[in-house]
Amino acid sequence: MLTDTPPQPKPADGAAALPAEAWRRELAAAIDDPAELLARLGLPASLHAPAARAAQRFPLRVPPGFVARMRPGDPDDPLLRQVLPRAEEAAEAPGFTADPLAEQGRGDGPGLLAKYAGRSLVVATGGCALHCRYCFRRGFPYAEHGGWRAALRRLEAEGAPPEVILSGGDPLLLDDAALGKCLERLAALPGVRRVRIHSRLPVAVPARVTAALAERLAGTPLQTAVVVHANHPNEIDAATAAALRRLGAATGALLNQAVLLRGVNDDAATLEALSERLFEAGALPYYLHLLDPVAGAAHFEVGEAAGRRLVDALARRLPGYLVPRLAREEPGAAAKTVLAAGLTG
Repeated sequence: MLTDTPPQPKPADGAAALPAEAWRRELAAAIDDPAELLARLGLPASLHAPAARAAQRFPLRVPPGFVARMRPGDPDDPLLRQVLPRAEEAAEAPGFTADPLAEQGRGDGPGLLAKYAGRSLVVATGGCALHCRYCFRRGFPYAEHGGWRAALRRLEAEGAPPEVILSGGDPLLLDDAALGKCLERLAALPGVRRVRIHSRLPVAVPARVTAALAERLAGTPLQTAVVVHANHPNEIDAATAAALRRLGAATGALLNQAVLLRGVNDDAATLEALSERLFEAGALPYYLHLLDPVAGAAHFEVGEAAGRRLVDALARRLPGYLVPRLAREEPGAAAKTVLAAGLTG
């Protein structure tokens, strides 16, 4: 965990009226014991031993508000499937590696990944509110990166591209003061016009989207886009929708990227409902990513052909602006590879 990550602070019933520190309390109450998670959901104790073994390799972490959106008694609940450590994670699969996008040891400078032309990616923090079992950075050496301050010193010394992406970990784990300072320094860099923030926190812990955060985002002179991450319509409850609307009002663009996951969202009806619910909350579907082949996640894989069929089905059901682009990220590529898009009308 990087030093820039705040103390690991539980969920909000509504983002609007909560105290500013509610999100920290939510994070502090995150569940990290598989036995506790299984007990809360009324699931059989037989699931505990394999979950505990898998959690030794990649720890469980899930805020209780996210758990509250799961179906009790259902071991195949699509939200639970994303976070519960399982025995399948120990299975080796050809092509699945600890560093599927070849990000580790790149030498782009402290806290920086220069992955795409015209953009720099800042590894702002090493922490996340939610440990997604399919995360392509589940083995990323965050301790070797210097955080956002080190990254900005490098950009200030050597120059920055037109767009800077704040990623991690989750950049919204920075408190408002730190995030504000980061935005101020980015805005002072010659040539920087846009900042993009990638975060799962508005979905995992909607209380993070406070009035103060919205003011910080609205107050920067940079064009601002926020990309959130929801994979299933059940992730977007009333509190999450309120948080997304607040973010949308404060920024120039609010987008969602999802990962196509077996047993979670690999059917057209679920993806259609996700797009509809996102749009109701003010967010546009952006990318539907094929799974990055990270070790421990092969049981989530959905093939490209199936992904193409799903996007084609969505294009027949939805207007083009509600159909995400099916994409794959490849190591060393100048941009994501778009495999299918539904921009048909």
